Amino acid sequence: MAAQAAIFTLCNPVNLMTELVLCWHFHQPDYRGDDGVYRLPWTYLHAFKDYSDMAAHLEAHPGVRAVVNFVPVLLDQLDDYADQFRTGAVRDPLLAALIDPQPGSTLEKRRALLAACFRLNVPTMLNWFAGYRALYTTWKNSEEEGDAALADLSEAYFADLVVWYHLAWSGESVRRAHPELARWLVREDHFSLAERRYLFDIIGTVVSHILPRYRALLKRGQIEISTTPHSHPILPLLLDFSTAREARSDLPLPKHPGYPDGRVRAEAHVAAAIATHTAYFGTPPSGCWPAEGGVSEATLEVLQAAGLRWVASGGGVLNHSRAGTQLADAPGWRVGDLSMACFFRDDHLSDLIGFEYQHWHARDAVRHFVHAVESYGQRHSRLATVILDGENAWEYYPYNGWYFLDELYTALEAHAGVSTTTFSAYLDVHETLGHLPRLVAGSWVYGDFTTWVGDVAKNRAWDLLCVAKHAYDITWPGLTPEQQDAAEAILSSCESSDWFWWLGDYNPAESVVLFDVLYRHKLARLYTALGLSEPEILSIPLARGGGGEAESGGVMRRGQA
Repeated sequence: MAAQAAIFTLCNPVNLMTELVLCWHFHQPDYRGDDGVYRLPWTYLHAFKDYSDMAAHLEAHPGVRAVVNFVPVLLDQLDDYADQFRTGAVRDPLLAALIDPQPGSTLEKRRALLAACFRLNVPTMLNWFAGYRALYTTWKNSEEEGDAALADLSEAYFADLVVWYHLAWSGESVRRAHPELARWLVREDHFSLAERRYLFDIIGTVVSHILPRYRALLKRGQIEISTTPHSHPILPLLLDFSTAREARSDLPLPKHPGYPDGRVRAEAHVAAAIATHTAYFGTPPSGCWPAEGGVSEATLEVLQAAGLRWVASGGGVLNHSRAGTQLADAPGWRVGDLSMACFFRDDHLSDLIGFEYQHWHARDAVRHFVHAVESYGQRHSRLATVILDGENAWEYYPYNGWYFLDELYTALEAHAGVSTTTFSAYLDVHETLGHLPRLVAGSWVYGDFTTWVGDVAKNRAWDLLCVAKHAYDITWPGLTPEQQDAAEAILSSCESSDWFWWLGDYNPAESVVLFDVLYRHKLARLYTALGLSEPEILSIPLARGGGGEAESGGVMRRGQA
């Protein structure tokens, strides 16, 4: 390997080095109700599986540098879960079921566990395990009998079910650190309460150490941690609905002409993101992956005014912005008169990891990817930008992507012609960027905003939010400081992009209904926090039901960015 590297160096001088940014994005919306109880368990499950594995790969390969993007509302939830494990006051029903002496003691509990514990990618997370597969088969064979079948199942069935679900969601690094869990994966007998408590304690240790591990990686200079506006809103739409027509001129918009005081809200999300990041990591962020890579020229102005040095977005945005020009390729860009750097996702390289390589043998996939990066450096600028979801892709890979990521990091560490870097580190060395006369507003998805606005249900959701924001503006000055803080926190959550993402008849019906209910529930909570009665319209579903194919047991796989 060393000889190969030396030969490559002789043939490829330093000025031909291709630099590669791997930017892993971590995000979960706020799943807590006003009682602090979690409505969905995805935050701690992804921490147990994905955030832990992603840290382990970086720890095992100190020669690889990367950008890790944490959405602030995810940081808050990870901290809240650490508090649950520390105090024993468990506020997540699924997590509590793991140590419940009788998790199936009522029909209501049984329904909840059956609804929750088969939500995963069945081919890679269930079918491989005979014990788990047997539980699945047992239920599917009797499901049509309804409550009678529920009542016939033993208490041990539900105790085993909740264990198997958490085992399926355990990271490969966790299994390797705890060999007893690996042995459990081949078991077909029942799990005891003591074993369930043991698993609970392992989950607690893993989840509680997520943020300290990334802080350590940051401290040693291996990673840069970037941020996203606090509750993951689409800033361009908060600032101006009409920006959605820059990429799609015919797109239907909400009835309201714009989001009330949208600039104030956008600035609040950015300020809160910087404050949260500083509190958790000890230093303000330099860069930002705005929610879904959503940018507009007004968005860049807000981010630059907040002191951020760089922003990243989707390749489709760059393509739309360069259309009709003769602009040469550049590693990064400055837009108009703005000074902040703009980097754009290479969609081909990113989507190979996000969607394609799950079907390949790990070594073949890595060989193909490294060659693609080498070719990119020869054909384009010498900076390749890979940005994708660092959590959802891996459940579609065998072994949670363990072999692929290990092979990839090993190859990158040894490669003399490809150097991993971060956006800030790149800017520290390279001052010259391309100049983009104008930026066409858009996101990483298709280069536009059709995932969050334009559909009838999505537009109705925006209109409901606009009405609630008017009520907020009128009522807020008369509230106590404590009430103001509570109302502002709920409003921020209502402004999250996730509620709009899941609406639309192309999504799986179960997920559409679930997020529709959660969104209207949050709006109702906002009215309650303002001391107002809940409008009757919030009892009416926004969605007509989804039409997409359900994955992960009914929760559609999000796009990998």
